[in-house]
Amino acid sequence: MRIALVHPAGFNFVPGQPDFTVLANRMAPIGILQLASWLEKHGHPTSVHDCLGPNAPRGCAANVEHILATKPELVGFSATTSGFMDAVDMAALIRQRAPHVKIAFGNVHASSIGAPLLEHFPEIDYLTIGEGEGAMLDLAEGRAEKEIANLVYRDGGAILSNPRRTRIQNLDELPFPAWEKLDGFPAGYHLPLFAYAKRWGATMITSRGCPYTCSFCDRTVFERLYKVNSAQYIYEHMKYLRDRFGVHHINFYDDLFTAQKKRVDELCTLLIDKPLGMNFNCAIRTGHTSDEMLRQLKAAGALMVSMGVESADPAMMARHKAGVSLDAVRETVEKIHAAGLRAKGLFIFGLPGETPETVRTTSDFIMSLDLDDMNMTKFSPLYGAPLWDECVSGREGDFIEDWRLMNCLNFVYKPAGFCSREEMDALYNWHVKRFYNGKAYHRRFARRLWEHRWSLWHLAKNVPKIVQAARYFHANKAELESMKTAFPLHPRQPQGLRASLSAELQADALAAMAPAEIKVSRRVKAPRVQETVSGLVEGA
Repeated sequence: MRIALVHPAGFNFVPGQPDFTVLANRMAPIGILQLASWLEKHGHPTSVHDCLGPNAPRGCAANVEHILATKPELVGFSATTSGFMDAVDMAALIRQRAPHVKIAFGNVHASSIGAPLLEHFPEIDYLTIGEGEGAMLDLAEGRAEKEIANLVYRDGGAILSNPRRTRIQNLDELPFPAWEKLDGFPAGYHLPLFAYAKRWGATMITSRGCPYTCSFCDRTVFERLYKVNSAQYIYEHMKYLRDRFGVHHINFYDDLFTAQKKRVDELCTLLIDKPLGMNFNCAIRTGHTSDEMLRQLKAAGALMVSMGVESADPAMMARHKAGVSLDAVRETVEKIHAAGLRAKGLFIFGLPGETPETVRTTSDFIMSLDLDDMNMTKFSPLYGAPLWDECVSGREGDFIEDWRLMNCLNFVYKPAGFCSREEMDALYNWHVKRFYNGKAYHRRFARRLWEHRWSLWHLAKNVPKIVQAARYFHANKAELESMKTAFPLHPRQPQGLRASLSAELQADALAAMAPAEIKVSRRVKAPRVQETVSGLVEGA
């Protein structure tokens, strides 16, 4: 069966203008690249279309033309919450143009809500819940719908949800992602600015699932079972990216990259004994990383490590980051620097209980840490997360349930401690400017000009786009500000859907109301883009 896998662009807040955020960070859609290689391995010709890619056309209709040009029999959309309605718009056009083509939706939004989505969107034939490899292969091979685990489908007028299938036990059985199918890779894709010293770059995820339960984390795709690629598999994957595509920097976006110390030790030993000449960034756990591990990561090629902190307010930490102390954070940053690594802190702005005072406390703490970089995410509730019910209840805040805005770049949730979202935006911008205009950051930046040469070259090539964007934003500032406060909901988006979690996940969700650990990877991707772009536009 011929299959087309699609990564929708999501929502651009400035209709009619280029999506400026990809200037600072354009990530490869790893999920559908992995799925494409799996389907190809089993004999099913598969194309990949990234609507955010460097050569993708602008507009829904143009992207649909590109997809249909591959003559697919099955189209699979991998859509997060913010990209879901963009995918629906394309699916509706595909249904009009090619009614014989089957359409499947997967990824976190489909997995967390499930069957109710088919009630509202008739153009969708299937939802693949959780890991997509098994269900998509079964569909491609023509297996009866009722026999396909992880599938939600229509049977006459009924919508049926099949049981979940057993998770993939050995991730090393999966082939490397089909990087060769990604138009413009690697030159057209780039890591966050100033977070790498060698080009080209790529991202890797070497584990699935998480053993911890966090109040704001949606685990409905991989659940609690934690599986990893072996050190040898990771090494060979890195080598393949270097030899085939010239990639020399990897960002590992695992939730818990250093969770299995034995695996980290084995990978570092391989990279030290048989160097690849590559750098990498990864996330560590505050208070659970030894001096020896940090020195080993540095020797293996690590450039920067990230750690989740979330807040510096004691009450907020007790509620959302139990088990982590500010002293432990300071000590970890000192250990990172002693090992010769860069330290990046990850924070969340706007969780329930946040106030202007807690934000200022966190900002003061960040400024005292001597971090090399930081990422402050705008909190967005997720359907499958334990905090969802609390956020939609209205007990402690106000929530705008607009899927397109739920991308961690907008304050869709306003805690009761704030008067308005404008107040939140002002505080957010104040902190970002405070950090990146700080003397310590400027000193580090100046010392690393040569290391930053590829980021600076990337910016220099795009000066016309930066100037164009700055002029547009300044000329239309009033209109854009008005859009933020009175943005119309997509006419087809339902509200108030209930996430169809399994009984086990619901139990985990209830237990998570006092979480012991906070995940980081889903915050690493987009928010850093806004910080960089905001600075570029303000300074242009």
